[in-house]
Amino acid sequence: MSKETYEAVVVGAGIVGAACADELARRGVQVAVVDRDIVGSGATAAGMGHIVVMDDSAEQFALTRYSQQLWQKLRPGLPDGVEYEQCGTIWVAADEEEMGEVTRKREYYAKQGVPTEVLDSQRLKHLEPNLRDGMAGGLLVPEDGVLYPPCAALFLIERALERGAKLRLGASVLQIGQGRVQLSDGSEISAQIIVNAAGACAPELTPGIEVKKRKGHLVITDRYPGFLRHQLVELGYLKSAHSVSSDSVAFNVQPRRTGQILIGSSRQYGAEDKDVNNAILARMLQRAQEYMPALGPMSAVRSWTGFRAATPDKLPLIGPWPADKSLFLATGHEGLGITTSLGTARILADQITGEKPEILIEPYLPSRAAKEHVHA
Repeated sequence: MSKETYEAVVVGAGIVGAACADELARRGVQVAVVDRDIVGSGATAAGMGHIVVMDDSAEQFALTRYSQQLWQKLRPGLPDGVEYEQCGTIWVAADEEEMGEVTRKREYYAKQGVPTEVLDSQRLKHLEPNLRDGMAGGLLVPEDGVLYPPCAALFLIERALERGAKLRLGASVLQIGQGRVQLSDGSEISAQIIVNAAGACAPELTPGIEVKKRKGHLVITDRYPGFLRHQLVELGYLKSAHSVSSDSVAFNVQPRRTGQILIGSSRQYGAEDKDVNNAILARMLQRAQEYMPALGPMSAVRSWTGFRAATPDKLPLIGPWPADKSLFLATGHEGLGITTSLGTARILADQITGEKPEILIEPYLPSRAAKEHVHA
């Protein structure tokens, strides 16, 4: 069987793998990308495509803001199909307690140079008239945006190919390590560097990494132009997203350029099947209707699930795997893989090529979670 050799092989052609391949190719690294499916399948196809700055931790903020600014620089060159819209996010406060969180977020973002606008109940109702009456207010983050993830991944892969990268689809990866990638068709690829960007499947290829599948549901409606103008997320979302063990749902809706509305979100640990869970779906839709009652009679076109790659500390694993000097990780982004793909690719490529990263990389290094596997 054939044996190919490259300087680097990226396993996974989701948006993170695509971004890594593109960035490595931009720096002159001879790179190949392999995936068992099509470009942008997996979590990339299942995700919302929210380009959002998050502040659960200083480290999460640093990577999301860095990445968002990279997306903004890239924006003029994106094809129309990527559907990049800088619609902004409104974090919706249902009560005065949540308005306290609005104040905290505004102050934190202001210190970091992120523009925001505090909305009182009247201003919120003016911006999003279909929200239920009686909301306390919200925080508008105008530089947040949305895009269509599969097309964004395809754009990055195509640009990598123009820069000399190679793409191999439809071949499952059986084993990686020690400079070798073994494929299900019997062929083998050799490389000095192997990047495991296989998302929630990454632990199957690199045993010992602390990444778990976290299942999510989404629904998309028929076309209702003008109904929704911003990405809306309840501030209660933070409470539910922080839940590590229990199943949770939260109000999280996104306007698509088509006039369709993408409705989320749910989080489940320990759910391995891809089937839509009707009980969770019903809870999620009920939550959405509590915030926007007019969603109730709308026609849903499709519902689906996907698996986020979650780590215990909610930060991705980006960098060398201590147990194998040929192996680098780019996984564990949970719900922020679309946002942070470009930043991930930059700091991964910095480590591979020896360039100085623009943000601190230590919080994302796999070694923080790999102490016990170093001698494996």
